[in-house]
Amino acid sequence: MSQAIWIHALKTVPQIDKASWDSLNILTKWLVASRFSVTIMSFTSAIIGILLALSTASVDLSLAALCIIGLVLAHATNNLLNDYTDSARGVDKGNYFRTQYGTHVLESGLLTKSQLMKYIVATGGLAIICGASIIYIRGIEVLWLMLAGAFFVLFYTWPLKKLALGEVSVLVVWGPLMVGGAYYVSSGQWSNAAMLIGTLYALAPTAVIFGKHIDKIEMDKSKGIYSLPVLLGASNSRKAVQVMLLSQYVLAAYIYVNGYIGFSILILLVTLPTLIQTLKVFNKERPTEMPEGFRKEVWPLWFAPNAFQYTRRFSLLFLLMLILENIISGIGV
Repeated sequence: MSQAIWIHALKTVPQIDKASWDSLNILTKWLVASRFSVTIMSFTSAIIGILLALSTASVDLSLAALCIIGLVLAHATNNLLNDYTDSARGVDKGNYFRTQYGTHVLESGLLTKSQLMKYIVATGGLAIICGASIIYIRGIEVLWLMLAGAFFVLFYTWPLKKLALGEVSVLVVWGPLMVGGAYYVSSGQWSNAAMLIGTLYALAPTAVIFGKHIDKIEMDKSKGIYSLPVLLGASNSRKAVQVMLLSQYVLAAYIYVNGYIGFSILILLVTLPTLIQTLKVFNKERPTEMPEGFRKEVWPLWFAPNAFQYTRRFSLLFLLMLILENIISGIGV
């Protein structure tokens, strides 16, 4: 049982009842509680920064590995803090949207607040150890990156998300901060190009967060959470997502014209059919009832899973693009 859930927790956020939870080992419980599968966003951002550094500079692989581990642990800490804070503030009380994308260990009675706090302290402590090790090896400049990251980890759930800054935070963190930071940590050099390319990538996961907040507009309103979709309204928010996704290709063209990435960037055009399908979804209002054939385990979320399908394909092709870029630069093409 524990092994099966452990594997499942690496792919998605499984729903766990009390009996199953009590049979799990501590590592598997941590994977479920921290929603570890969604840390793939941080892993991807770190890999993007490191692949960019490999194509333009020498890379310290030990620092690169520490950077990946530290960023993933920081993301896991944020997930744990998110559940702790939202539960303490009553945001997740009776929240049928939240329970659709994974077990909430507090609301389901699987952990007490003190137990969850131990998970937070342990996970955050390991992330800090990774960061401190990087500062010791690379230099004090990394401290400013760590402090910026810590700010978003500690304050994303409250007050940033409540003050319509959650979506902007996602764009900044998973784009220029993580990608640019991973580039610097692994190579010892700053790169404005890496931050720009990171922003190109981060527009996709930002669209997923935007989609989730569009799905939750009415619930967020009732709980006093003023996300950007709450302020903009559903119609304008759907248009904003469409603009974000289309702007990726405008930005990709700019990056190519300026020589930051070569013709391997054309592989992103493979995502166009999925892009068109996603734009069509955001062109219409959210269905009032679950469409036939839709994944019932994620309903009533609608825009978020549709944006996620696009983001997953875009991210895979983005990584393939950078791998090809490294191969091309390695053979001197």
